[in-house]
Amino acid sequence: MSDKPAKHVPNEEPIDDEIAQVLQAVAYPANKDALVDAARAAGVSNDVVFLFDGLPEQDYRDADSVEQLLGSNGGPGLSI
Repeated sequence: MSDKPAKHVPNEEPIDDEIAQVLQAVAYPANKDALVDAARAAGVSNDVVFLFDGLPEQDYRDADSVEQLLGSNGGPGLSI
């Protein structure tokens, strides 16, 4: 056995923070394109832009409706 500390596994908090930043910057109702544009304007990571770009083409009434879909696409869901 090694005396080295356990390897730290990065968590998803920075991505969650970036998603929350975008969700709070958007005026609702908003469509997918507005969400993607807001993500790019916010300067978030490409991973976050990709998440928004993967959403279905529809109008979202509020941040919760976006959050539910992001969580159902394999993510843990978010709490903002």
